[in-house]
Amino acid sequence: MSLADLLQPKKNQGEDPSNVIKDQLLTLTDVIAPSAINVSPRSINVSGVNARVYYAVSYPRYLNDGWLEPVLNLAKELDVSIFIHPVDTAETLKKFQKKVAEVQSQINIKAEKGEVRDPQLEAAYRNLEDLRDKLQQAEEKLFDVGFYLTIYGETDTEINQVENDIRGILDARLVAMKPALFQQEPGFKSILPLSNDELMVHSKFNSEPLSSFFPFTSFDLTSDSGILYGVNRHNSSLVLFDRYSLTNYNSVTFATSGAGKSFGLKLEILRSLMFGTEVIVIDPEREYEYLAEATGGRFFNISLSSNHHINPFDLPTPSADEDPRDVLRTHIIELVGLFRLMLGGLTAEEETLIDIAIQETYALKDITGDANFSNLEPPLLTDFEMVLAGMDGSSSLITRLQKYTAGTWSGFMNHATNVDINQKFVVFSLRDMEDELKTIAMYIITNFIWGSIRRRMVKRLMVIDEAWWMMKSEDTASFLFSLAKRGRKYYLGIATITQDVDDFLRSPYGVPMITNSSIQLLMKQSPTAIDNIQKTFNLTDEEKFLLLESNVGEGIFFAGLKHVAIKIIASYTEEQIITSDPSQILQIRKAREELQASRM
Repeated sequence: MSLADLLQPKKNQGEDPSNVIKDQLLTLTDVIAPSAINVSPRSINVSGVNARVYYAVSYPRYLNDGWLEPVLNLAKELDVSIFIHPVDTAETLKKFQKKVAEVQSQINIKAEKGEVRDPQLEAAYRNLEDLRDKLQQAEEKLFDVGFYLTIYGETDTEINQVENDIRGILDARLVAMKPALFQQEPGFKSILPLSNDELMVHSKFNSEPLSSFFPFTSFDLTSDSGILYGVNRHNSSLVLFDRYSLTNYNSVTFATSGAGKSFGLKLEILRSLMFGTEVIVIDPEREYEYLAEATGGRFFNISLSSNHHINPFDLPTPSADEDPRDVLRTHIIELVGLFRLMLGGLTAEEETLIDIAIQETYALKDITGDANFSNLEPPLLTDFEMVLAGMDGSSSLITRLQKYTAGTWSGFMNHATNVDINQKFVVFSLRDMEDELKTIAMYIITNFIWGSIRRRMVKRLMVIDEAWWMMKSEDTASFLFSLAKRGRKYYLGIATITQDVDDFLRSPYGVPMITNSSIQLLMKQSPTAIDNIQKTFNLTDEEKFLLLESNVGEGIFFAGLKHVAIKIIASYTEEQIITSDPSQILQIRKAREELQASRM
């Protein structure tokens, strides 16, 4: 006999074939039923997953709102059921009358014997009288309440650890829980979403303290204004937030390559533009070009052979409340830092020569602190070189400077500025700039942007992708930190993104940049950097492992003192605009080419 014949059920003589077919059909119950269940006195195993059911046996006299919130927000797998059974008020009032009489009698007996009054007994009498009045006036109702909780885990050890955490939280609130000994099966059935209270372990509550059980609050970052950053992975609520509602408007994003950090910032840029925020991006990999094109922004490709130039000697126009002398002095200090970076460091004597030469170079163009220089043409790097050449002891400086004025690297900064950033969206791409010059170029561009920002106050966001380039040098890191501190006065938020966490944190300005950023987004991290991240952001072990195991677009979002696990989600249209996936980019380009060909 074949195996099929053995498995085929025998058909009884004279049985209706249709009934046999119905008996063999799977029902919904068959599909969702677990493969096996093993019940023990303290736990129940369902299809290989251990579970333990608990119930509440006592509560404190007063329950504060949100007392259950810390349990619900634990990063653990658990289920909670609350059963509320209304109690007949008329029957309860009869029992109350008897109870009030008993308490009143005890108080009278103590008074007759001359004993010291019992404050607890008197408080009980007042509470009973107060509750009885409210029940009679229908201001309150009574309920039998069952509170059950189930913990899941692969092993008993894991369940015990979670139990200790929950007991610690509830014991601090004077809520006592017990495992459902020899009642795990009815307890598990009570937890299932079937509205069956099979444990029947109840405590009496009137309406007011019962309200403290609700709602099922969970930590979220949903506000009435702002943009959508993503979805709360814990409770699927929306993470809506306005960075301009915080103490400062800065943010930092840390993630490994391919974790979705640029995708997340592009999504924020796209949604911020819809609310009127102006955005400026420093893009080291030309990832934002299509986004600028799709939104009608400006894209500047900065390289040695590019037609786009920025003159580092450009001066910001002083505002009405600024002293021109202070503006000029500050810019000279920033230029000294730039030359320190360009020339590979300066001695004290060389730094003094550079400082004097910059002042004399501006003076050649009649630019001094006592004059209105807003409409005067600024000098160029060759003008500075000419002034420096006439000073004693400058030969070494001239030799190092010539590669920027006459050598291979002269194509970028030795020209008048021809870049206009008075646009809603502006991108500076540095992909084609030599690596040796990227840090210098980022310094010049951010300095130029800062000067433009001070001329006109509007809501702005400046995004610096791969910010570790600026953290490599103390001068550029110091300048970036000063922007983060001063940006709020000009309605500016600085968003820094980096994948090289160690280089960022190794800088003396790394941690100060984080502390001066009200928003932090941590996405998937590498095992080599996670310990440093955990120490810097004071993460728990659960949050540490969450970052190690996060998928693309997932992480932890910090806003002020709050933080949630987040998943960044874009619509189909948004994804087509902001994607950095090479395969998707090729598909989009192919579709655009086919569309253009069809129109011809």
